[in-house]
Amino acid sequence: MTLKIHIDDGAPPYEQVRAQISEQARSGALPVGYRLPTVRGLAESLGLAANTVAKAYRALETDGVIETRGRNGTFVAAAGSAAEREAAAAAQTYAERVRRLGLDEGTALAAVRDALRAAYGKQASGR
Repeated sequence: MTLKIHIDDGAPPYEQVRAQISEQARSGALPVGYRLPTVRGLAESLGLAANTVAKAYRALETDGVIETRGRNGTFVAAAGSAAEREAAAAAQTYAERVRRLGLDEGTALAAVRDALRAAYGKQASGR
């Protein structure tokens, strides 16, 4: 696992750690079941505070990218299917809510596109 923190980057260090581990897990560079370094070990190797790495690990666990197995360590989870199921459930909840609000499909989709643009910091596309 290779991570690089760029202090002059606009993103906070914990977000850089989170994003890089997430991307490496999604791409397969970090395979499912790969044991991640301890929070302290990774913090030390990157020159970061342990709390910074712990915050990134918590976010990754919330996202379903990693799983902590107590004293056994932290591992890359089978995130694809879990993340896709969670996204589908959130989309279903959203669809039901906008229908109850009386919004048409075009307005509901426009709201999603705006939210995705804001979340990803760029223009969202159809894929």
